[in-house]
Amino acid sequence: MAKKKKKSKPTSSKKSVSFRLSKQNKVIFGSLLILLSLALFFSFISFYFTWQDDQSLLSEFRDRNATAKNLLNKFGAAVSHFFMYRGFGIASLIFPYLLCITGLHLFLSIGKNGLLRKWIWGLVFVIWISIAMGFFASEMPLLGGLVGYEMNDFLQDYTGKIGVFLLLLFGLTIIMVRLFKFTPEGVAEFFKKKKAAVKNEFNKEQSSPAATVETEDLTTTAEEEETPVVLDPYTHKENIPPLSPETQTEVKAEAEDNLEMEVETVAEEKEETDLLSDKLVEDFGEFDPTLELGNYKFPPLDLLEQHGSGGGITINQEELEENKNRIVDTLKNYKIGIAQIKATIGPTVTLYEIVPEAGVRISKIKNLEDDIALSLAALGIRIIAPIPGKGTIGIEVPNKNATTVSMRSVIASSKFQKAEMQLPIAFGKTISNETFVVDLAKMPHMLMAGATGQGKSVGLNAVLTSLLYKKHPAEVKFILVDPKKVELTLYNKIERHFLAKLPDSEEAIITDNTKVINTLNSLCIEMDNRYELLKLAMVRNIKEYNTKFKARKLNPNDGHKFLPYIILVIDEFADLIMTAGKEVETPIARLAQLARAIGIHLIIATQRPSVNVITGIIKANFPARIAFRVTSKIDSRTILDAQGADQLIGRGDMLFTQGNDVTRLQCAFVDTPEVAKITEYIGSQRAYPDAHLLPEYVGEDSGTSIDYEIADRDAMFREAAEVIVTAQQGSASLIQRKLKLGYNRAGRIIDQLEAAGIVGPFEGSKARQVLVTDLYALEQLLENETK
Repeated sequence: MAKKKKKSKPTSSKKSVSFRLSKQNKVIFGSLLILLSLALFFSFISFYFTWQDDQSLLSEFRDRNATAKNLLNKFGAAVSHFFMYRGFGIASLIFPYLLCITGLHLFLSIGKNGLLRKWIWGLVFVIWISIAMGFFASEMPLLGGLVGYEMNDFLQDYTGKIGVFLLLLFGLTIIMVRLFKFTPEGVAEFFKKKKAAVKNEFNKEQSSPAATVETEDLTTTAEEEETPVVLDPYTHKENIPPLSPETQTEVKAEAEDNLEMEVETVAEEKEETDLLSDKLVEDFGEFDPTLELGNYKFPPLDLLEQHGSGGGITINQEELEENKNRIVDTLKNYKIGIAQIKATIGPTVTLYEIVPEAGVRISKIKNLEDDIALSLAALGIRIIAPIPGKGTIGIEVPNKNATTVSMRSVIASSKFQKAEMQLPIAFGKTISNETFVVDLAKMPHMLMAGATGQGKSVGLNAVLTSLLYKKHPAEVKFILVDPKKVELTLYNKIERHFLAKLPDSEEAIITDNTKVINTLNSLCIEMDNRYELLKLAMVRNIKEYNTKFKARKLNPNDGHKFLPYIILVIDEFADLIMTAGKEVETPIARLAQLARAIGIHLIIATQRPSVNVITGIIKANFPARIAFRVTSKIDSRTILDAQGADQLIGRGDMLFTQGNDVTRLQCAFVDTPEVAKITEYIGSQRAYPDAHLLPEYVGEDSGTSIDYEIADRDAMFREAAEVIVTAQQGSASLIQRKLKLGYNRAGRIIDQLEAAGIVGPFEGSKARQVLVTDLYALEQLLENETK
């Protein structure tokens, strides 16, 4: 037992004895070295012009009245005389470079990696250049300095001039091999490529201008491909395997044949429809869906305000040091050592990345979440252990003075402006102050949750504003559901530009729960119709379909048309579930499962992310989740499948996940007056005659039980009945496509077919059941009615 105690003492004493500069001392010492290097550089350069005049003043250094002509006066004259004349001559210019590099390492806290190597090689260069200058320019002692002259003289006494020259050559070889990775194979390869390039140019000049491919070119590329750069897995240095002698002779033999080969291109056969579409594109150009509103102007950036200081993030050095010391002290209290710590400052939160000492369990640090929060006196901290993709543990600490992220700065960023996405959304900024842009088309649906007043409505406005700034009215349509009746009313002004609604609706913003059910079922009909169009066009998704339609390869007479993206936004989903329940959940689950390929995307927001609101069917089809601050860990797990949302600080602080990593963001702030200005600007421009109309949906209580007289039946009743019975599918959209009728007329014919007993009653979004089995039975049924 006594021996073990004695062994433990020296290890603890070794740990306690360490010299580490603080951040402030590094900045001070680093700036001193940088300024000293500049002073030495200017005094050394000035020495070559003023050394003769300043020679007499070196003995009068203490005389204040005496002045030197060196740029740094007597100090410069004395220092440069010591280094340049008595020292290493022109090689002394390397010393200011080494001091400057060291100062920058300290000033920027880069670390000591590679610094020692630079000093070693720097001193090697100083000695070699000094001796070389003493050898080649012995008559000019200022170039090699006294050290170079004396060392050269000493070496010549023992080895002679030839010996000194060979020693210098050997030293140069060491420098080239060790520092510049010089190898004989590399030199041979370089000259071989140059020779091949010259020969290739010569052969091109000799050959005719016909379309021929020379084997010289092929062998050159083959030669280059056969000598790849291979990195050694241990040293990470280039290890270039040389060609074997047999391979080299084969390459030369092929190159000397210089055969010519004719290249004949085969024309691709095109179908008649492709030729017709190519001719249409050649005559009229591609179809442009934006031509109807060709003069539409996107909202300018001036409509958005620059909230906050607008000057970026302000770094509070004292707060950083204070938080760092408290984290380190708290972990030390629990005997957890830290090998390294780094801070990344964001607009709202600062991420402290720590590397614990070997042997420390991650769970031990994770369990100290509350203790660290207590020591920092913070609103709530979040520990990420470990950070995905890094070998560090992250501690997110809220800043005392949070920076507001304005929507203007996010929209103006090059990341958003140059985003090549179908539906780009700029949410805000990450902890590293980078603009966070995602594509809604790839999510494909998004679930948003958070307690009251934590930024949910601002998040929805940020989503809608991003799309309004990026997309033309012909490219995207919104269906806005607002049970609270006050959150989304501002978007009424852009009804005829961007909104979609049912044909019989007066207002585009849906506030009545009954109309929500009809709208959702109408969207299901729209989804079925779009899939039918995709099937006829033989494409898989809306992007391929629209590309084919723009290329005029789809005939509008067959029902084809340009399909805009449709985005359904529901502001308070919990209220709909409470009032409508399954009637809402079923069509939403169906849309979430199937609608992504045909450009219908859902954004659902709720205050209460409980299990009975966000069911398993809905969660399974909403991989993209946004969580603002919630009140409990259970709510956080419901929305994110992980905790952390209960530790956010509110006011737009949010977590985003798309099925893998969880990213902490500060949501961009867009105020209600800004949204009003944007909608006013868009609404004042020329618009479509009406909002985008969804398919008409006939509910169960819409009078389908009315008995139609035979005389009042539609003229197309018999043809419609035959279509329905032949296809054994009772839907208005089928009649609409086959008989080229409007949806309202097709709906009336369906009601007449139900009254006649040919199809069954309405069954929601499903097709009606066909009660007549074949055309013979239909004929018998219609004959019996006329008797």
